[in-house]
Order: sequence, then structure tokens, then C-alpha cells
Amino acid sequence: MEIVIGTRAWSSWSLRPWLALKRTGADFRETVVELRQGEATAQAISPHSPSGQVPVLKDGDLVIWDSLAICEYLHERFPEAGLWPADPVLRALGRSAAAEMHGGFMALRRECSMALDVESSPTELSEEVSKDVRKIVARWNQLLDRSGGPFLLGDWSIADAFFAPVATRFRTYAIDLADHGDTGAAAAYADRLLATPDFLEWERAARA
Repeated sequence: MEIVIGTRAWSSWSLRPWLALKRTGADFRETVVELRQGEATAQAISPHSPSGQVPVLKDGDLVIWDSLAICEYLHERFPEAGLWPADPVLRALGRSAAAEMHGGFMALRRECSMALDVESSPTELSEEVSKDVRKIVARWNQLLDRSGGPFLLGDWSIADAFFAPVATRFRTYAIDLADHGDTGAAAAYADRLLATPDFLEWERAARA
């Protein structure tokens, strides 16, 4: 099994399925494509991805080129890994949250990109970004209240993989979640995401 990922410091979409793949315990190899290199990046991705984008998962002759699809495939391929909870209600809520992240929060993505190669620095947020942050805080609290934590659905899941890059953004841009409706639970959850061994492994490689 092979996963093709973009530059670790910047590629939030690569981080998500990589975390899920690590959780399976399966053996895999990585191919890293350097992003932001113009035509050189496009040429490096082209042999791997029918969409011209990363991440890509290869399993035998199967090629999957979407981060959410990769995570769902891994859930089905490695059911023992528990990438989604057994409880159907929590599973449905987690899938809803992951899909919401997959297709939403565009202002946060546009104005506060993942950047693991820079130091934390306070940033003045636009109203659109502030709205996204408030919505994320509300979603995290909703799921934590429902599951009891420590992660969104109780145990770590694909939903947490999808929000891990968000936690890095909150740290990088020194976003105070208390200013966006948090009473402490969301900030503590973000800290837990960034303290997991798999994320720390990714971050060390990103900063190497």
C-alpha cells in the first residue's frame, strides 16, 4: 500500500488520510510531492493521480484520489481499526462533521492555511473567518457533549483526522477559542489532537 502526499507543512488534505492510515497499523510507503513548484509539482503528481491532486492511496491496482474516500475505504478495509465508532448515531454524526469539513469553512481555509513551518503569531481575523471558527467550536462542543470525549466521537476517529489540520490553524494563528464561544472544552480538545503520537510524527517530519 502506498500513499502519495503533498508537502507535510502545508498539505492539510494529505494529513487527514495519513492519520487514518497510521491508525490501521498497516504497512505502507509514502511518496511525497513538493507543492507550490508550479509545473514541476503537476508533473510529479501526474503519474499517481487521475485528478492531478494529492493525496492518493494505492492498494494494488486500486487508486483512490479523494481524502474522504480514502478514509472511508480504510474503514472498510481495516474494520478492526475502529476508524468509525460502532454506534450508528455517533457514526452518522461523525460522518456529517467530516463531510462538513470536507466541503465547508472556506474562509478559514483561504485566510488561515495550514503552515507547520512557521511560528505561532496572532492574526486579525475577518468576520467570515470568525464565523467559521464559531461554527467549528459549536460543532466540537456538540459532539464532545454527545460522546463524552475525549475525542469527538469518544475514541479517536476519522472525524478527528478531519479536524486535526484545523487545530494546527488555531495554534499557528493564535486564535483564542474563548473569543468564539468556547468555555474550555474545544481548546482542550484541540490540544489533545496536537498531542497524539501520530500527529507528532507528522509534525516532526514536516519540520525536519
